[in-house]
Amino acid sequence: MTILLSIEFKIERFKSMIPTPVLIGFYFIFPVIILWLCQKFSLVNKIGSVILAYFFGILLGNSGLLPNSAAELQDTLSGATVALALPLLLFSMDVRSWLHSAGKAILSMLGATILAVMVAGVGSWLIRNGVDNAWQFGGMAIGLYTGGTPNLAAIKTALDVDSTQFIMMHTYDAVNGIIYLMFVMTVGQRVFNRVLPKFKPSGLIQTANGQNENIHSYEGIFKLKIMQGLLAAFGVSILILGLSFGLSQLIPDEYSTAAIMLLITSLGIAFSFNQRMRTIPMTFQFGMYIILVFSLIVGSMANLEQLVNINWPLMFFVNFVVFGTMLLHAGFCKVFKIDTDTFLITSVSAVCSPPFVPVVAKALNNKEVILSGLTTGIIGYAIGNYLGIAFAYVFRALLS
Repeated sequence: MTILLSIEFKIERFKSMIPTPVLIGFYFIFPVIILWLCQKFSLVNKIGSVILAYFFGILLGNSGLLPNSAAELQDTLSGATVALALPLLLFSMDVRSWLHSAGKAILSMLGATILAVMVAGVGSWLIRNGVDNAWQFGGMAIGLYTGGTPNLAAIKTALDVDSTQFIMMHTYDAVNGIIYLMFVMTVGQRVFNRVLPKFKPSGLIQTANGQNENIHSYEGIFKLKIMQGLLAAFGVSILILGLSFGLSQLIPDEYSTAAIMLLITSLGIAFSFNQRMRTIPMTFQFGMYIILVFSLIVGSMANLEQLVNINWPLMFFVNFVVFGTMLLHAGFCKVFKIDTDTFLITSVSAVCSPPFVPVVAKALNNKEVILSGLTTGIIGYAIGNYLGIAFAYVFRALLS
């Protein structure tokens, strides 16, 4: 017993000795190591840099070595990294070309939204005898799986959901979200290509020499000319973040997160119309590096201890909504001849929210669908609260 107490004391002492700059440094340096390993070893590259970032993040987050003050830092960094990465990912997009294929993405998102409402309603009915206030979970699920976590938090407040139940919902969603993302990023494209049309590239990405670039390659990124261009692009990205945050202060707090995402995306798209900005080499790769930082941070925020005492009806409900909606959504896309990549990216933008769109686009090896995913995800942000709250009360009336 004395030995165990001594070990615990030493761990706590070690944790208290980790300064914040060291933790920040780890978050930004370790993804470089992951990228180097992917370039060096083909087996590691097959696993994928994003999956590795999540894996090592989860290991770190549940190792007991993070300082007690890490939560606030993680929350700040995760938001900042996504906000800085999105413009860099959008600068190389040719929006004029994208508009020709936007209709399929909007139709796919409409199908995902309608089906999420239906499946959440059925799921609420199925768990009505095993979970108190099942109608509230139905409403939260609709907001969460059409928009994202900000909608979940807003609906929790609007419906006066018990904090313990809210935390369980959030935890089970995180676990299922990881399983869902791993499926999409590993075998999802191959599986759904068997039943849906394959994506047909339209050449939306422009580079300095007019050629398509390998989105997985970081070769030459440290050349002086390329670094100068990336520093300029990063400066513009910081400017966009500052402008978006400033303008969001004019909007009620309830909608500030959605407003910031909308403003960042809109300004990133606006700058992509500038030929010089659009043809800066490797802005997408630089943005994806920052997304790896985000993935490492999010992975380290996962707390596996909360899964010891599982509420099985609620776990079933979350699984039922996520994967039930996905299967029905695939059938919807089959009927309307929507391609696999558009189906997957709109599904991810609904289930996991826009910040995860670039992660999945990289796994699909398809930069062209990023704009579709971000656009439909922001639509989900906008309508998620309205749908979630409205249908929660519809479910309450029906279940009573």
